[in-house]
Amino acid sequence: MPDYSLGDVARILKVSPRRLRYWHKTQLVEPPPAEIAGGEDEDDPEVSNGYGFRDLVVLRAIVSLVDRGIPLQRIRRNLETLRDRLPNMDDPAAALRLWDDESDRLVVRHDGRLEETGGQLLLEFVDEAVGSRQTVASLAEFEAEPERAAHEAMSSAVEWFERGCELDADSSKWAKAVEAYETALEIEPDYSDAYCNLGAVRYNQGQRAEARRAFEACLAREADHVEANFNLANVLEEEGDDRGALAHYRRALAADPLYPDLHINLALLYEKIGRPRPSCGHWRRYLQLDPKGPWAEVARMRLDRELDQA
Repeated sequence: MPDYSLGDVARILKVSPRRLRYWHKTQLVEPPPAEIAGGEDEDDPEVSNGYGFRDLVVLRAIVSLVDRGIPLQRIRRNLETLRDRLPNMDDPAAALRLWDDESDRLVVRHDGRLEETGGQLLLEFVDEAVGSRQTVASLAEFEAEPERAAHEAMSSAVEWFERGCELDADSSKWAKAVEAYETALEIEPDYSDAYCNLGAVRYNQGQRAEARRAFEACLAREADHVEANFNLANVLEEEGDDRGALAHYRRALAADPLYPDLHINLALLYEKIGRPRPSCGHWRRYLQLDPKGPWAEVARMRLDRELDQA
């Protein structure tokens, strides 16, 4: 069922409406329904008024490939091959992906196997030893850098922000990460991402009030910041403010409806406040985005339970 207008999709995916129209005209993707349907519950993600959620997932996959430098004609040829070879495959465009970060080879996962669009089976190998060596070398180089030299070299807010990002992955370095983010904010007081990351570290340190203030400061500067809305909603829900949490989850959803964790949290919150219909809608959305994710089994159980009770 359709949910988004052409303008909504263009905004979410950061592409021009003209490009979307061209893709429909040339049949790279199916055009949206001509008619706009209504719904009974504005909070239910199954209620519709434009492009469908599945359309959005497909278009995101294509935009991702284009952004990675894959020519549109090559994407089109591979999709035509997939549609001819596997006519019953749901959304072949959404299934199409690059083999890995360093390859421009287009592949698809079908029946649990990785294969080229023409059907050639591919073997998947993970060289964990190489990955470990590279990580250790990188960390060693980072630790070897003298602290004073690092401080002198970094003069911009972006550099201090990136420094904070490097540090906040390690709980033993959270205090230094806080210093880095606060330094970035001294240089650039309206740096919304720095406020958001500062709030996340404060939250992880158990400093909920400070975390909330940081998320609110971020949103005062960028009201549609996805992560800040999501994180603030978490804090508000912990405080028992379900109405406030729902408002911020929905604001995050409007900015990024393709965020799997957002659908999990909305589904759980709607369950908690006794609204099973929108809850089931978000469980279905999560399964569309991440059918093998860590919450996939829970989502299927919740949907089966509601079906049994219907």
